Amino acid sequence: MSKSLKRVEEALADAGLTIHILEMDGSTRTAQEAADQAGCHIDQIAKSIVFKGTESGAICLFITAGGDQVELEKAAKVAGEPLERADGKEVRKVTGFAIGGVSPVGHLIPPHVYFDPKLSTFATVWAAAGTPRHIFEIAPADLLHISGATVAEFTA
Repeated sequence: MSKSLKRVEEALADAGLTIHILEMDGSTRTAQEAADQAGCHIDQIAKSIVFKGTESGAICLFITAGGDQVELEKAAKVAGEPLERADGKEVRKVTGFAIGGVSPVGHLIPPHVYFDPKLSTFATVWAAAGTPRHIFEIAPADLLHISGATVAEFTA
C-alpha cells in the first residue's frame, strides 16, 4: 500500500469512520473520470484544488463539487489574500499527495481548507484517496468535519 493511501486510510479511521477505499479499474485523476468510475453525478465528486497565498505562501485547499470551477477572486477573498496555483512540488510537500490524487484528508501539513456548500446537497460524495486510482465515498457532513474545512462561496 502506498504511503499516501495509508495516510488517508488512517485519517478516516482516526476520525472514527468506517469507510472503504476503493481501487478503480481506470483513472480518477479528473472529476469526470472519477464520476464515471464511481457511477455518480460529476458534482458528487469532492475535488481538491490547491492554491498558494501570494503574500504568506500558505497553502489553501478548496474542496469543490466536481462540475464547478474555483473562481480565483472569490477564493482570494475567502482566503484573505491574493492566490495563485500551487505547483506540483508545493502540493506534494504540504499535502503529501501528487496532483490528480490529492485527498481532502491525511495531509502532511494541514492546509487552510474551504468547503463548497454545493457538496452538502448530496447524501454522499466521492473524494480522492491519495492516488489517481483510489477514491472513497463519504457523507458531506463527515467530510466537512474531518477536513476541518470552513464552508465558503468560492465557485464561478
